Amino acid sequence: MSEASTKPIVINAKELSFKSDQLVEDLERFLIEALPQLKVSRNGVEIDIEMPEKLSKKAIKLRIKKFLYKKGLDNDFRPISLKTADKNGYIVKEKRILELSYY
Repeated sequence: MSEASTKPIVINAKELSFKSDQLVEDLERFLIEALPQLKVSRNGVEIDIEMPEKLSKKAIKLRIKKFLYKKGLDNDFRPISLKTADKNGYIVKEKRILELSYY
């Protein structure tokens, strides 16, 4: 086993790209600047990340939340864990707003 083993993570930013495609590019750039040890590449609305095995997946989630906060989108979007047979990572979903009306 190699000393610098990596694991792949995918960030699906489809709903974020509906708001603006520029936000997906900004998220990619933010992750590269915040965590320089990552290998980040963009594939359409998905951001593919090769991260060191010892780095926690939670570190990526925290950086996504920080990005959303800095852009003023923390009330509109949130990262949700994505775990399927072939993909592991996060999906940036729009928050559902529950409106209750009282009579």
